[in-house]
Amino acid sequence: MILVLWDIDRTLLYAGDTDRLVYREVFRAVVGRPATALPAKGTGVTMPLAVRELLAANGVEEPEVDRLAPRIVARLPEELRRHRANLPRDGHLMPGAVEALAAIRGDASLVPSIVTGNLRESAEIKLSAFGLTEYVDLALGGYASDDPHRPALVRIAQARAERAHGRPFTRANTVIIGDSLQDVHTGREGGARVVGVASGTASAEALADTGADDVLEGLTDPVRLMEAVRAG
Repeated sequence: MILVLWDIDRTLLYAGDTDRLVYREVFRAVVGRPATALPAKGTGVTMPLAVRELLAANGVEEPEVDRLAPRIVARLPEELRRHRANLPRDGHLMPGAVEALAAIRGDASLVPSIVTGNLRESAEIKLSAFGLTEYVDLALGGYASDDPHRPALVRIAQARAERAHGRPFTRANTVIIGDSLQDVHTGREGGARVVGVASGTASAEALADTGADDVLEGLTDPVRLMEAVRAG
């Protein structure tokens, strides 16, 4: 069996400006003033680390960052849920995402789940808004709510899959599919092969140079995707 760990943002779907709207609203509610700087788009950094960057970039001193960051993180899923209807309206599915998900899900030798910088609740909101939850086993994933250090999420997902399927999952039979350089670093440090997808802000060349085991231009060729997943 192969554990297939999908990234979400810019790999399966694009959330438009909803995430940034949520950051703005929660920052204002917790800090009491508007944010003038927001986290960079498409980097793949986990939400807890993005929140710390958000606070620091807006002039919040370190002791206050330590105090306020957990409060902001705790409120992000609730605020995202309020804007759930905006996600498919302001964003979109990435081309070929549904067909790619269905191809992986339809193979009994593959175990599809998630590894993401999103908190688990936020991940579920995004996937459900686009009708994608049926294609992955969310209970086996690794989420930023488990650990803000993204490479640690690989082993968390592997351990959950091991308990569910009664067999070990290691670098030899774990694959991340993702668009960002963080996805590549996550696999290389965390213990998974990486299929890079040049659908985000990182080019195919950058993904390959960073160490992706294979690189696709997109998800529109399920046969090519399956070859890349099985190549190890």
